[in-house]
Amino acid sequence: MVVLSAVLLLAGSAIFQWIPDGEVGVSHDAPPGRTERITVEVRNAGGVQGMARSATDFLRGAGYDVVTLGNAESFDEDRSVVIDRVGEMRMARLVAETLGVDSVISEPDPELFVDVTVRLGARWTPPEVSRPRSASGGGGSGSARTLMCGLTGDGEGDS
Repeated sequence: MVVLSAVLLLAGSAIFQWIPDGEVGVSHDAPPGRTERITVEVRNAGGVQGMARSATDFLRGAGYDVVTLGNAESFDEDRSVVIDRVGEMRMARLVAETLGVDSVISEPDPELFVDVTVRLGARWTPPEVSRPRSASGGGGSGSARTLMCGLTGDGEGDS
């Protein structure tokens, strides 16, 4: 009886390993209204304490997969820029719209395992909390902005 149970368990496990993720209902954390996951790297390039953390929390709340956050190599940027890393400008534009960033450029880099890099300049502030932009195209004018309540740096190098 024990041997039969073990054989059935192993057979069931082997069968489930051959089923692609898409067929077993695994979520890939796609933004609302989208079927694909957009991976994002967030870098604090303006030197404002907690900036990368605030942007990361905001993007994750909008359904993006932020896989890396931290400081840029320098803190001399005033303006923010969103960088396409895979030759798909539409993904970079969606992230830029979500964050209220006007500058979007393409610099594909196969060495980075992300779709988009966000470099936050010192003048960036989180979009208005009550009406965050999402990857599904919802929006706001982006002109009225307030700081997100309670978000500060976590002491992990995000200064």
